[in-house]
Amino acid sequence: MKRPEDFVSEKVHTMPFSGIRKFFDVANEMEDVISLGVGEPDFDTPWPIRERAIYTLEKGRTVYTSNAGLLELREEISKYMRRTVNVDYDPKTQVLVTVGGSEAVDVAMRTVVSPGDEVLVVEPSYVCYKPCVTLAGGTPIVVNTKAENDFRLVPEDILDKLTDKTKAIICCYPNNPTGAIMEYADWAKIVEVLKDRDILLISDEIYSELTYGDRKHVSPAQFSEMKDKTIVVNGFSKSFAMTGWRLGFALGDPEIIKEMTKVHQYVIMCAPTVSQRAAIEGLRVCDDDVQRMRKQYDMRRRVMRRGFLDMGLDCFDALGAFYLFPSIQSTGLRSEEFCQRLLMEERVAVVPGNALGDAGEGFIRCSYAYSIEDIKKALERIARFVKKLKTEKE
Repeated sequence: MKRPEDFVSEKVHTMPFSGIRKFFDVANEMEDVISLGVGEPDFDTPWPIRERAIYTLEKGRTVYTSNAGLLELREEISKYMRRTVNVDYDPKTQVLVTVGGSEAVDVAMRTVVSPGDEVLVVEPSYVCYKPCVTLAGGTPIVVNTKAENDFRLVPEDILDKLTDKTKAIICCYPNNPTGAIMEYADWAKIVEVLKDRDILLISDEIYSELTYGDRKHVSPAQFSEMKDKTIVVNGFSKSFAMTGWRLGFALGDPEIIKEMTKVHQYVIMCAPTVSQRAAIEGLRVCDDDVQRMRKQYDMRRRVMRRGFLDMGLDCFDALGAFYLFPSIQSTGLRSEEFCQRLLMEERVAVVPGNALGDAGEGFIRCSYAYSIEDIKKALERIARFVKKLKTEKE
C-alpha cells in the first residue's frame, strides 16, 4: 500500500520550502526579536482605498467579476501605465487582473512554458520564480548578477546562458532582495541582446513606485522592440500597502494575455471583487499617499545604509524597493551562520542572502519597511554583533 506521501508528485516532493519562511518560523517563537526580514509595508492601506472597500461591502457588491477583472479597474491600470512609464495597453485585451503579483508570475509560466523549455532566472531573486518554472514543466537556468555591477543585469550575464531551448527570462527590477534598479541605458543593452531573438521577457515590476533620488522606474516594455515580447507583472501590495488584499495584474501582447486569462479562468475564476473595487479608488486618488510612503522609505533607506557603513559593512547604494543588501564577507561568516548567530545572540532577524540564490552568498537582506525606531535599535544590535565578530577574529 502507498503511504500518503507517495501520492505527492516528484516535482513537489523535491521542491524545498522557502528559505525565508523557514528561518522566520524560528524567529516568531522567540521574544524581543526585531525583524528586518519580511517585505511588507508597515503603513496602513490609504484610507480612500479602505473606504471604497467598506462601501462595496455595504452595498453587497461581492459577486464574481469577469475573469480578466473589472473593466473599470483594467481601464485605470491602463491609465496608470500611461502616466508612469508612458506605455499604452488596451484595457480590454492586454490587461489581466490577478490574485497578487505571484499569481501573475505563476500563470505566465504555465501559459508560455512547455516541457523541455528553459527559463533564465535572474538572481538574487524572489523565491517563487524557480519553483513556478519547475511546476510549469520547464527548467530554470540561473543567471547570477554581480555585486561589482550593483546587481544590475548586464549582457555578459545572460549571453553564455542562452541556448536553443531558452523560452523566457524572468527578472525583478527594482529588485527583491538587493534593491538594485535598471536605468534606461542598462535596459538598452539588454534589449540589443534580445530584440532579434524569440525569447520572452517576464518583468516583475511590483516595486515600480519605489525608486529614489532622481531615478524613475524604467520598464523594458518602453522599448518598441520589446513591448510585444514582454509580460509585465505588477500589483498593489508594495506601492499601495495592500499586501493582504491580494491584487496584482499582468500586461502584454493580446494573444498571450488571452491565453493567460484562460489559465486564470480555470484555477482562480477572478480576483477578489472587493479588492478590485478598492484598487480603482487607489489608482484614481492615492498618488500622494504613494509618494508620502516613498519619501519615508527613502529616509529609512539612508539611515540604514549609513548604519551599515559606520559598522564597517560594505553596502552599495541600492536605489529601489525597500531592501538593502550589505556584504558580511568581512566577518568571515557565511550568510546562514551570520543570520542564525545574529538572531540567537542579538535577537535581530534578517534574511541570509543565499536563501535568494547562490549569488546572494556573503550578503544579508534587510528590509526598511519598518519603523525608524525599530531600524535604529536593530542597527545598534547588529553593530554590537559585528564588533564581537571582529574581536573573535583577532
